[in-house]
Amino acid sequence: MTESLQLNDDCAAMLHGDRGPALQFAMQLVKRAADVMGACELVSVTFAHIDACFYAGRAHVDFARFMLEAGARFEIPAWTNNGLVSLADENIRDPKTEMARGAKELMQLYAELGCRTVWTCAPYQLPGGPGFGDHIVVGESNAVSFYNAAVGARTNKYGDYLDVACGLTGYAPLCGLHTDEGRRAQVLFDTSAVPDSLKRQDIYFHLLGTVIGQHAGKQVPAIDELDPDVGEDALKAISAAAAAAGGVEHWHGIGRTPEAPDRDTAFAGLHPARTIAVTLDTLAAARRNLTSAADGPVEMVALGTPHFSFTEFAELVPMLHGRQINPATKLYISTSRHVRDLAAQKGWIDALEQAGAEIIVDTCTYFSPAVRGCAGRVMTNAAKWAWYAPGMLGVEVCFGSLKECAETAVKGEAWRDRTVWRGLA
Repeated sequence: MTESLQLNDDCAAMLHGDRGPALQFAMQLVKRAADVMGACELVSVTFAHIDACFYAGRAHVDFARFMLEAGARFEIPAWTNNGLVSLADENIRDPKTEMARGAKELMQLYAELGCRTVWTCAPYQLPGGPGFGDHIVVGESNAVSFYNAAVGARTNKYGDYLDVACGLTGYAPLCGLHTDEGRRAQVLFDTSAVPDSLKRQDIYFHLLGTVIGQHAGKQVPAIDELDPDVGEDALKAISAAAAAAGGVEHWHGIGRTPEAPDRDTAFAGLHPARTIAVTLDTLAAARRNLTSAADGPVEMVALGTPHFSFTEFAELVPMLHGRQINPATKLYISTSRHVRDLAAQKGWIDALEQAGAEIIVDTCTYFSPAVRGCAGRVMTNAAKWAWYAPGMLGVEVCFGSLKECAETAVKGEAWRDRTVWRGLA
């Protein structure tokens, strides 16, 4: 253990029990984490995205109930990750199982603890979140990566129940990605060999993130020649894929992300430990890794992992205008209530539902009881979904672009845009 951990008066009071048993236990968890991580001090945090609201057994309920009954409440903004089930249209979508009942009980407990119940894995799509330089606490993998890289906020990946303990006390260990040294880029990904035509395709960013995750591991990667005009959806795709494929918690897009205006800044004046060339061959290998099924009839198309954004809805709606989803194929789109409501104001939700799509909020289709009856072949445009769904749902995956997913949903069998995949066969 680290004996030199310095606690301010506020932290010491919590540790000694002066503010009740809940905060005493929470501070004990934070201190223990600091000891294990080698932190000499704690840092104040201003925002938490809570992952422990996802039900994984009765221990989650018991922990939250103890905190609630002991008088704990979040004093900093604390937003909820998605849950195991959806609280919207629950009678239609959620089975009456012990697991579903436990998940709903847990979600209600976090509401009572003072969380803002946004139920989304993409909290950065909502207004009012953290900003550049803020020290925060995040547990969901894609959100950790996105907040660090795209926003420039500072967080390590906080597992259950450390995320809750840090959020309740308002402190986290000052180490890792909370420090300047921990955020320095270590490995460079050179994308100069990739044709510009492919770099303009949405699927490129999912593949690029997969390559980065597989080669960077826990190192902080930097992407050279990332278009400075790429939007938030591209940054989301890279973040989610890199986190799923290799546990990447922070990355730099040179010339695009806020801590990497140039290569020298990203690497803090040092040389990369190694440089990895991203080529058509490495992207093709990533595509193969994300595709477990040969093309053919498709039982389901899954979009929105992480949650579908407003701009993704804007892209999808014209693709399905005046068309119908094949009756043998389900099209599920996972999103947050916030984005769903914005899309509904545009008439997009009605249009998609009339075409046969189903919109799911609060949860995600790769683990949701709402789609557990699905079997066979599924197409998705999300690398994270492709990584996790075969193990979670027992399905096979066809990986494709958003356009390919839309066409596949209408045709009922995998459709390929040959102009996108030229050179990636």
